[in-house]
Amino acid sequence: MRGIQRLAACVMVAAAGVLASTLAAAAPPTIFAAASLEPALDQMAHDGALGSPAPRLVYAASSALARQIENGAPADLFISADERWMDDAARHGAIVASTRTDLLGNALVLIAPSDSMARVELAQGSASLLEALGRDGRLAIALPDSVPAGIYAKQSLTKLGMWNALQPRMAMTRDVRAALNLVVLGEGPLGIVYRSDAVSEPRVKVLATFPALSHKPIVYPVAIVKGHDGAATRALLAALKAGQARGVFRRWGFDVLAH
Repeated sequence: MRGIQRLAACVMVAAAGVLASTLAAAAPPTIFAAASLEPALDQMAHDGALGSPAPRLVYAASSALARQIENGAPADLFISADERWMDDAARHGAIVASTRTDLLGNALVLIAPSDSMARVELAQGSASLLEALGRDGRLAIALPDSVPAGIYAKQSLTKLGMWNALQPRMAMTRDVRAALNLVVLGEGPLGIVYRSDAVSEPRVKVLATFPALSHKPIVYPVAIVKGHDGAATRALLAALKAGQARGVFRRWGFDVLAH
């Protein structure tokens, strides 16, 4: 009787192991991606450009995603909105360095609600922006010390001699999509976001594009997360570089860098 019980227990354990393996194999890969990629990646997932089943997509500021990956979060691919946070993940041994690729580029723009009558000339310095902000208006910007869009914005405003005058008038947000939403909701008359964010949102318009030389190049590197370098993840990485994905990225306002 005990032998039969032991056999039954072994069968149950084996069955559970097979089930767990099957579920793990069937689970779609997970992409941790910078918040600005949400419209483009959502479309790709919907259209099947990233394979079937579609990958799980997790969006946040690159800084937050990098820290989560470094602490063991179950991501398969990481797409950062700047090189700094991919470098940080590499220093922590959290990515497969040989898979790292510069996937995309972008531009930095000043936006206002689509019905705004504001006009801004960056060449006129901070006076033009302060006039557009009005007496109590705030400039929506992602956190300038940690979030890539905010870091680029601070670099540009500093280079153009505007940072000190504008800093007291800023509304700082957790990521670039939150900055975009402040302008969409009318809670800020101006915002600094990526060109791709402005393309994705018809309720805003671009007032100006910041000079490319006023900030570091906006580069989105992608890499496979350490411990997740399998066939499915490699296929997903290849799909992000394929023709269908490249077309979607361009439609959403990105520059395609990877070949």
